[in-house]
Amino acid sequence: MTRLKVGIIGATGYGGLELIRFLHNHPEVEQMDLFTSSEEGVIFSSKFGHLLNIHDVPLQKIDYETLMNYDVVFTSTPSGVTSKLLPPLVGKGPKIIDLSGDYRLKNLQDYEKWYKKEPAPQEIVDKSVYGLTEWNEKNIKEAELIANPGCYPTAVLLSILPLIKEDLIDPSFLVVDAKSGVSGAGNKPTKMTHFSETNENFSIYKINEHQHIPEIEQAIEMFSHVKTSITFNTYLVPMTRGILATSYAPVKDGVTTKDLTDCLQETYKHHQFVRVITDANTIGTSRVKGSNYCDVFAKVDERTNRATIVSVIDNLVKGAAGQAIQNMNVQFGLPQTTGLDVVPLFI
Repeated sequence: MTRLKVGIIGATGYGGLELIRFLHNHPEVEQMDLFTSSEEGVIFSSKFGHLLNIHDVPLQKIDYETLMNYDVVFTSTPSGVTSKLLPPLVGKGPKIIDLSGDYRLKNLQDYEKWYKKEPAPQEIVDKSVYGLTEWNEKNIKEAELIANPGCYPTAVLLSILPLIKEDLIDPSFLVVDAKSGVSGAGNKPTKMTHFSETNENFSIYKINEHQHIPEIEQAIEMFSHVKTSITFNTYLVPMTRGILATSYAPVKDGVTTKDLTDCLQETYKHHQFVRVITDANTIGTSRVKGSNYCDVFAKVDERTNRATIVSVIDNLVKGAAGQAIQNMNVQFGLPQTTGLDVVPLFI
């Protein structure tokens, strides 16, 4: 195949920087250009010194005629930007992979309610394909516009979907706690994320109001054909990277820990990036740091007849840039591991 020309809009955020890190070594990417709405001409490595002599290129102005000539355009912007930016580009040449969240929710009223912003046009949202790679590969392959999943939904869904689909747990009583490093809040400091607030502090935020709640519920219905409402809460941990999501749900009669583990192993036996863990002492965010892996673990509490289901990812990789590149690989018929087959940093 012809090697790929890639454009990135929103390269100055953490997600964009991770796209650059992985695409720089991707064997099928021959050209990577960065686009901006406000800093045209600025040499990128002058903003990010770790890229000196690696990516000494000027930021380019966002121009539709130029973008139409790329094979793939990644958009890694805050929500509310690509809903207006992307409609003129959809179907005009490049595959588009959006990391912002603006095209995940099919119900525009849900988007307005949870994101509190004006949604994209319905006809463009209808064209988007939800990019949970392990569960939607066929549709991703043909998509013009991919809505890359959120970081929390990626961690939660990969661990619970097989168990719901195979009727091993009862999703009507599903409770999820999810803890994230502060990079998930972006690179602009806020009162909640600057050092003196996060250091030696563990805090809950957006109680019962996180915008990923309807995304998780929509995906459960999409992939397991079960409609449910979940309790979902999120926490900030004083670390940079990583998500650990713990889900709790009643198990169906007679279901054992072995049943849950066997189900997960059977579901993901051909998916290299999902690893089923059988020893709880070996699951943690450091085990996936800097990589595209998702580690999952499940155990039944026989005393309460509930399952505890744990999932860990790097929020910037499997939860953002890594999964986006995994989706690009699917679209162009490449092995999903291309450019992503790296060992986790661990320490």
